[in-house]
Amino acid sequence: MAVVELTQENFESTVSESPFVVVDFWAPWCAPCRNFAPVYDKVSEDYDDIVFAKVNTEEQQAIAQHFQIRSIPTLMIFRDKIIIFSQPGALPESAFRELIQRAGELDMDDVRRQIAEEQAKTA
Repeated sequence: MAVVELTQENFESTVSESPFVVVDFWAPWCAPCRNFAPVYDKVSEDYDDIVFAKVNTEEQQAIAQHFQIRSIPTLMIFRDKIIIFSQPGALPESAFRELIQRAGELDMDDVRRQIAEEQAKTA
């Protein structure tokens, strides 16, 4: 599956309609982003059931601000519309693959239960 460019027009629908989305926040001037891009693209080719997407933080500043992106590249993973991972920094291919595998193994019912428990504590 090709990497999807996310914009304000398609961000929400992409995350809402896809059970597993990996987002790379990047910018054209960012050397670490450019170095990570081939790894991101290569790994994306091996997962047909996952949406791999990119947000150009220069062109999509509102999205970057919404998610409080302060450093790029930043990887964010959504499962069932829930952010389960958000961290700045490029990863080596092996670590990126391991991250995706571990994210896929998460029990999302357990994640939702934990979120509900945390929300109940603060309510």
